[in-house]
Amino acid sequence: MMSEGLASGALRFARTVDGTAIVGDDEGFVPLAAALPDADGDPIAAARAAETIDLDAAPADRIPEADVRFATPFDPGKLWGIGLNYADHAADLSEDSPDEPASFMKPTTALTSPGGPIRLPAASDRVTAEAELGIVVGRTCRNVDESDFDDVIAGFVPIIDMTAEDILQRNPRFLTRSKSFDTFLVMGPWLSAPATTDRLDDVAVRTEINDQTIAENGLEAMHFSPPELLAFHSRVMTLEPGDVISTGTPGAGVIRPGDHVRSVVEGVGTLEADVR
Repeated sequence: MMSEGLASGALRFARTVDGTAIVGDDEGFVPLAAALPDADGDPIAAARAAETIDLDAAPADRIPEADVRFATPFDPGKLWGIGLNYADHAADLSEDSPDEPASFMKPTTALTSPGGPIRLPAASDRVTAEAELGIVVGRTCRNVDESDFDDVIAGFVPIIDMTAEDILQRNPRFLTRSKSFDTFLVMGPWLSAPATTDRLDDVAVRTEINDQTIAENGLEAMHFSPPELLAFHSRVMTLEPGDVISTGTPGAGVIRPGDHVRSVVEGVGTLEADVR
């Protein structure tokens, strides 16, 4: 994992592979129970209280990031994906950008932990991977305004999303199937909080495969900003703590067994996974 370029003052809420909830910063991690006992091990609740946490006052020694084996940072609820949300990506696919968010949903069974592995299914000969910024809902809400973003979103998380492109190209109605294979969603290594709109100003998202940059762009290139996506989907259904909206990718690359994929979200974190 890499941590350069993270926002000053932001905290990282995560879980280890043995299920321990932890919270940290540039100097390392401590058990969440030591830093915020009232959170009861819930990273979403803790992220909403990020501004009250003083890691230096926690009665625990810091664990260096390099010594942590990360699991998915929280148990997600509904998983929304957004297609064609960057103009350049739509152009690469010879697609017209939609007038409304091009939403789809993925099952939680598609999740795999930071590091992977991403397992390529026998049913597809062309799988692509893409980096995305995820926004994580912190409280139950419905019909929220864009101005409610800071109050509703608990944190930001890097995401790697996969697509079986050959299946999708056979018929656009196969989108759900092409996105839903096991291990087709990696999320983590941590939830970055607090989540405020001012933190979005300088965020760039980069897809890397085998240390090569496949695509990169800033959030200003999105057709629909994170606050717009939040407001739009809250008009469709009730959103609940742990629901995730993955806000789209600047571009995807084909992956093969033995590849190494990275989602670099400047100011939030870097997520990595191996391909098998």
